[in-house]
Amino acid sequence: MEIKWIINIILLLALHVGLFKIFIKAGRQGWEALIPGYNMFIWLKLVDKPWWWLFLLLIPGVNIMMYLIMVFLLIRNFEKENAAELVAGVVFSFFYLPYIGFSEKEHFRGADYWKKYERTTVVEWSEAIVFAVVVATIVRTFFFEAFTIPTSSMEKSLLVGDFLFVSKVSYGAKTPNTPLTIPFTHHTMPFTETVPSYSEWIELPYYRLPGFGDVKNNDIVVFNYPDGDTVALKAQNISYYRLVRMFGWKKVNTPTAINPLTGQPFGDVVARPVDKRDNYVKRCIAIPGDELEIRDQQVFVNGVKADNPEMMQFSYDVAFNVPQTPQKLFDKLDITDADQYKMANMNIWRLHLNSANRDQLKTSNIVAEIQPRMDAKGEYDPDIFPNSSNYKWNKDNYGPLKIPRKGETVSLDTQNIHLYKRIINVYEKHDLQVEGADISIDGQKANSYTFGQDYYFMMGDNRHNSADSRYWGFVPHDHIVGKAVFIWMSRSTNRGFPNIRTERVFTFIKNNGISKSYFLEIMIPLLLIWAGWSNRKRFIVRR
Repeated sequence: MEIKWIINIILLLALHVGLFKIFIKAGRQGWEALIPGYNMFIWLKLVDKPWWWLFLLLIPGVNIMMYLIMVFLLIRNFEKENAAELVAGVVFSFFYLPYIGFSEKEHFRGADYWKKYERTTVVEWSEAIVFAVVVATIVRTFFFEAFTIPTSSMEKSLLVGDFLFVSKVSYGAKTPNTPLTIPFTHHTMPFTETVPSYSEWIELPYYRLPGFGDVKNNDIVVFNYPDGDTVALKAQNISYYRLVRMFGWKKVNTPTAINPLTGQPFGDVVARPVDKRDNYVKRCIAIPGDELEIRDQQVFVNGVKADNPEMMQFSYDVAFNVPQTPQKLFDKLDITDADQYKMANMNIWRLHLNSANRDQLKTSNIVAEIQPRMDAKGEYDPDIFPNSSNYKWNKDNYGPLKIPRKGETVSLDTQNIHLYKRIINVYEKHDLQVEGADISIDGQKANSYTFGQDYYFMMGDNRHNSADSRYWGFVPHDHIVGKAVFIWMSRSTNRGFPNIRTERVFTFIKNNGISKSYFLEIMIPLLLIWAGWSNRKRFIVRR
């Protein structure tokens, strides 16, 4: 057993033993402290707080804050007024609660004991801050969340430096898998690269609340990165599975082994639950039941040519007849994704261009040649899903591929198992074994499989500079986070002070048309915040 689980078990036992004795001192039955969920309900009664606080204990970030508040209130009921003792009791609650439970000199005074004391300015501000954190975390978990675009995979539809609001009510908010989370963090503590900001002491099953609709073709969707279930902590910018294909499992899983790409160690390899995997944003190209094919860079869905994003980009090799970097031309044509190739007597760049700036570039007198990049049909790329030579696909010629739909059954054989093995084994958690020509699932021979959830195919609008479903396959429904709906701020490093793209501030994002629900998706959380703030004084103190 890992040391962390031993520590977790010891702390949880200490907490429940302490509550057992405290409940008896408070006139309750000791066994009530041993029933998960019910013990929290009784605890709330002892500190005179409403039962609906139980729901707050299920929200990541909020639950930690609520636990600390409940410990604080419980300790105060034992006639504790010394600030240092209160802080120590809250911080070391797993040890302090057993102490006051077993100590004969500690007596439970009840929830009314400390209400006679005057509320100071410090107390007022502390309560306001706690309330703000709770409300913000609820909105962030169930309604909308702010995201920043860090990479150019969606240029020019979304730009590096765009600040987005992502609606979680569009498709229905997910309840958290790991509710024990530090507020306003994702998977890592601020200012660190490897320290987790969550605990897996409690893991909840997947559940999605009702939403305004389903994911549609061409929606811009935020989702948990499917390949992010396993991560080499010192090489998080590259898929763990790609690292294994490149350097072998043994090397990548040796923390001190040197990564040839960076010259640094790979670091520890860790697993992350679904809700703690990196957030990606891409366009949904195909939905469950669709048949997808890419022919010479053009996407076809169900045999019909798909609508291309207005600002879709591809890679071109561009030769300039001047030796210096043509930065002024790049700025004029809004070319922001460029890499230079050093070649003798030539100034060649790989530029990611949309049709508009490509055509404008052709008219420049300093451009000698523009050559489009395209992988030929039948040219096998081992980095392309399903990473099998049985499917000689590449980023420009891909498929045809049927997108799995919940309840649909597919025949299995030793060739197409490469398409579905990750679905069966990882996403739907079955024991899949392939031995020669035999396939078994959960110990039973199988020649077919019925999908347990829907799947999606995502691609970036910057088609030649996007790590998307072409590289790691399907996106499960339980990985969907929300719809990108609104840009509230946009900053560019290519502009002078104040480097704000004013034309993008407070603009809606073009999805599959402007959703009629956008107004509700944004206004409902704001109304809830207003209603909550107007009643904030009831949050900590009940008189």
